[in-house]
Amino acid sequence: MMESKPLAERMRPASLDEYIGQEHLVGSSAVLRKAIESGVLPSIILWGPPGVGKTTLAHIISQTLKRPFYSLSAINSGVKDIREVIEKAREQSLFNTSKPILFIDEIHRFSKSQQDSLLGAVEKGDITLIGATTENPSFEVISALLSRCQVYVLKHLDKEHLQKLLVHALETDKELSRKKVTLEETEALIRLSGGDARKLLNVLELVIHSAPEGEVVITNEFVLNQVQQNMALYDKAGEQHYDIISAFIKSMRGSDPNAAVYWLARMLEGGEDPTFIARRMIILASEDIGNANPTALVMATTCFQAVSVIGMPEGRIILSQAAIYLASSPKSNASYMAISDAQETVQKTGSLPVPLALRNAPTKLMKDLNYGADYKYAHSYENNFTDLEFLPENISGMKLYDPGQNAREREIREFLKKRWGEKYQY
Repeated sequence: MMESKPLAERMRPASLDEYIGQEHLVGSSAVLRKAIESGVLPSIILWGPPGVGKTTLAHIISQTLKRPFYSLSAINSGVKDIREVIEKAREQSLFNTSKPILFIDEIHRFSKSQQDSLLGAVEKGDITLIGATTENPSFEVISALLSRCQVYVLKHLDKEHLQKLLVHALETDKELSRKKVTLEETEALIRLSGGDARKLLNVLELVIHSAPEGEVVITNEFVLNQVQQNMALYDKAGEQHYDIISAFIKSMRGSDPNAAVYWLARMLEGGEDPTFIARRMIILASEDIGNANPTALVMATTCFQAVSVIGMPEGRIILSQAAIYLASSPKSNASYMAISDAQETVQKTGSLPVPLALRNAPTKLMKDLNYGADYKYAHSYENNFTDLEFLPENISGMKLYDPGQNAREREIREFLKKRWGEKYQY
């Protein structure tokens, strides 16, 4: 009879010696292993991609140190939950000399007020905090809390780690070891996992249990066929994550608000981080709309700020409004093309000298060398403009910004043509 727990949970290691990967942190003589074995562990933040062992490592630390363990998920915990757990930890520490560990999964999803509520207990040493995050803690964790924690970076699991995990599961799991399984090819399993150990084991289990009774020969073709028939509509840690965010962005770029909202709903129903979606909309607002509608960047940035403050489920309304606005906006990639062409020019031409007229002259020597001598202050001239040369001599007249064919940028083109005449061929 099949066990109730999924394979990824059944295979969760119980000690550092069973733990696969992150040798730079928990290998022999590694820094975090030494701290764990010494029993002197500060509050820490574990930063790394999904499925690389952050939660598992927190459990192993607790078991190794024989400390009380409390766990909260930032997705469904509020300030009240945090305070209740901290109070329980304080009460328990009165009867136990071991400092309790509070593990918070996805700590980057906590608001500022939620993170503030942790500060006192961490500072006083009532708890040892272990936070797990897939986002850069420098941006997502408040500085007061971050300064009281040691940050450890976990890396993607490589092919060797993942293959080791597959073999270990087939040999040691009670359910799978009873089956006759030949692991002939692993490329498809590893590619579908995206370096996520949890997903790798879930796909392996799905593939084996989808196969007919008898011997199971795992090949790339067999894996792909089974996964296409059985995988969920959206997996925020795997290939679907990238496919659907791509469809979302391309729908807005293609001015289809209906498709944009559909793909937005797919991501939200799949549990995608709403701030990830909002950040991608900020990029689109500049890359694909730009000066065709400068307000788009303001709208997208405000959406990110609002979603970060409001959270879910209400944040979905803000995301929907912004996605529809961006999809329905005139489009231009002229700013994106301008910086791409400018960088390519710099790579080809190297460090061209700054024209003398544009250089600062803070010293007498610089003034004697004519630094800034021929500079013309634009505001001293009619229409606040003077036709000074602002580019290095070697690339004088090079047009890097070519305004798009939309109402707003046609105005910009006319403005520049009136100022520069034929110089830039506007």
